Amino acid sequence: MKHVGLVLLFSMCIMAVFAQKTKHSFELSDSVFLLDGKPFQIISGEMHYPRIPREAWRHRVKMAKSMGLNTIGTYIFWNLHQPHEDVFDFNGQNDIVEFVKIAQEEGLWVILRPSPYVCAEWEFGGYPYWLQNTADLKVRSTEPQYLASYRKYIHEVGRLLAPWQINHGGNILMVQVENEYGSYGSDKEYLEVNRKLFVEAGFDGLLYTCDPAPDLVKGHLPGLLPAVNGLDKPSAIRKLINENHNGKGPYFIAEWYPAWFDWWGTKHHIVPAHKYTKALDSVLAAGISINMYMFHGGTTRNFMNGANYKGNTPYEPQISSYDYDAPLDEAGNATHKFFEFRNVIKKYLPAGNTLPDVAAAKPTIAIPHIQFNKSIPLTAVLPAPKRSDVPASFEKLEQAYGYVLYRTKLKNPASGMLVIKDLRDYAVVMVNGKTVGTLDRCKGQDSLMITLPKGNVVLDLLVENLGRINFGPFLLENEKGITKGVWLNGKELKRWENYSLPFTKAPVIKAAKHNAQSANAPVIREATFMLEKTGDTYLNMSAWGKGVVWVNGHNLGRYWNVGPQQTLYIPAEWLVKGKNELIVLEMIETGKQELSALEKPILDSLTMH
Repeated sequence: MKHVGLVLLFSMCIMAVFAQKTKHSFELSDSVFLLDGKPFQIISGEMHYPRIPREAWRHRVKMAKSMGLNTIGTYIFWNLHQPHEDVFDFNGQNDIVEFVKIAQEEGLWVILRPSPYVCAEWEFGGYPYWLQNTADLKVRSTEPQYLASYRKYIHEVGRLLAPWQINHGGNILMVQVENEYGSYGSDKEYLEVNRKLFVEAGFDGLLYTCDPAPDLVKGHLPGLLPAVNGLDKPSAIRKLINENHNGKGPYFIAEWYPAWFDWWGTKHHIVPAHKYTKALDSVLAAGISINMYMFHGGTTRNFMNGANYKGNTPYEPQISSYDYDAPLDEAGNATHKFFEFRNVIKKYLPAGNTLPDVAAAKPTIAIPHIQFNKSIPLTAVLPAPKRSDVPASFEKLEQAYGYVLYRTKLKNPASGMLVIKDLRDYAVVMVNGKTVGTLDRCKGQDSLMITLPKGNVVLDLLVENLGRINFGPFLLENEKGITKGVWLNGKELKRWENYSLPFTKAPVIKAAKHNAQSANAPVIREATFMLEKTGDTYLNMSAWGKGVVWVNGHNLGRYWNVGPQQTLYIPAEWLVKGKNELIVLEMIETGKQELSALEKPILDSLTMH
C-alpha cells in the first residue's frame, strides 16, 4: 500500500506540473480574439496590486469573477519595483507574480501593462524619481540613457513574468506596449524600440497599444493591435480600428471608464450605473472586448499618488482614496453598479456557464474613542542634515517621497516678504520652532509676510512632496522640494541644512521627555487602542488638518481637511484583536488629541480653507 501511495503521489505531481505547463494559443482573427482557435470575448476589469492589501488579493479576484469578468488588467509600476537604480523589489506587496498566479488559480486571465509609463494617477506616472538625476535624460524618448535604464527594468520584468504568458502555459493573454503614447507624442521609432525591448525581454505573445480615440493614430504602432480608450459606440470603434489595422479587428476597448478619480479640493466624482449599462450592453452584444478602468480602485498609499498640471491650470494632486466610484468600492465590497453590470454581463455568458455567488459585504466596525498618549514635535526626529549653499531638491538629496525640512539661521533679520520660488509642493513656515504660516502650490502661493524677532532666528521650512505629475508634457519638470531658492525682502537666503524625512517606515516615538501636547508646529502623535473583534473601518480625520497615518506599521495614505476625502480606510487585514498602534504626523492642526473611526467612509465633503 505504501508503494501504491508513492506511485499515486508521483502521478499527481506529474499531472500538476503538466497542468501548469499546458500551453494555450491566443490569436487575432479578422473580427474577434481566438482562444485555442475558438472565439473569445474579453470581459476584463482593471485593478492594481499595490492599491490592494496583499492579504486581500484573492478576495478581490473572486469578486471580479462573481461579477462575470473573465480577465483582470493591471499595470506594473516601475518606481515600486526599482526604487533605487541598483535595487529591484518584487517581494511582499510588490509580488506581481503572486498576483498573476492567484488570478490563474481562480480561473481568470490577465492583461499585463508593464509599460515604463502608466499614468494611473500614480507618482511620476510610474517612473522612478532617480531618472531625473541623470543629466539630459528624457523619458518617453529614444534618448540613450533613458533606454538603457528602461531596458534593465523591462528585462527584469520579463524574466519574472514572460513565463506566465498564455503561450508558455500561463494566464497572461496580452501585453501592452507603452501607454496612451499618442496623448504625449507620435514618434514611431520610439514605439518600435518599445516593441523590440518587450520581445528581447521574452514577451513573445500578443502585443498591443492603447490610446484615446483622438490620439490613436499618433500612438499606434503599425503591425500591433490598436486598442481604444474611452469610446463605447460599436460602430465608431470598428471604424477606428479598421482604419488603423488593415481593415480588421479584433475590437478592444482597453479602458472603459465607469466613473473617475478625485483630487484634493474638488468634488467627489460619482456617475450613476444607469448611465453606463446601456453602453456596456451594446458593446458586449456587438462582440467587442472590454476592460473597465477601474473595476476596483482601492487606495493609493505610501506617498504614491500622482498629480495633474497643464501649466495654465492649478496643480492638482490626487487623493489617497482611489475608490473611483467603481463597481467594487475602495474596501472591496460590491456596489449597486456592480450588480447592474453583473446583470448585463450575465446575458453574454457562454452557454451552460453560471456566475459564482457574490460575497456579502465585509463586516465593519466603529471605534468611538482613540486617545493619543504620546507626542513629539517633528523636529525631535530629524536625522543628520546635509548642508548646502542653497536648498537642495529631493532629487539632489536622493530622496523619493515624503518631506524635507530646510533650516537656515539668521541674525537680527528684518521682517518682510518670504518668497519660495517654484515650491514643490506644500510648506509649513516656522520661526524659532513655531508655525507662522503655510504655502500651497495648489493655490499658486509662493510668498508670505513674516514677522521676525530680534537676535538669532531659526527659519524652518517643512516641504511636502504632494505627488509628481503623472500626465502630459510636465513629466520632464518633476523635481520636488525647494527647487529655485528662498528670498527674504529681496535677498536670497544661503547656508541651509537639509533634513530628509522620507518616512518609508512609521516614525518611532522614543523619548518621553518630548511632549507636544499643545504644539504650534508639526507634531507626531501615537495612540494605542484595543479591539475585541476586527473589521474594516474608516478613520475620521475631518477635525484634523493635514498629514499621514500609520496603523500597525502600515501607511494608510495622506489626509487633508480640504476634502473631498475626510476618512482613511483601514483594512481589517491590518488590524489585530487586542492592542493596535496608531501614529499620525499632523502638519497644521497640531493640538488635536483624539480620533474616532467610522463604519462608512466620507469621500464627498469639501471644506473652505
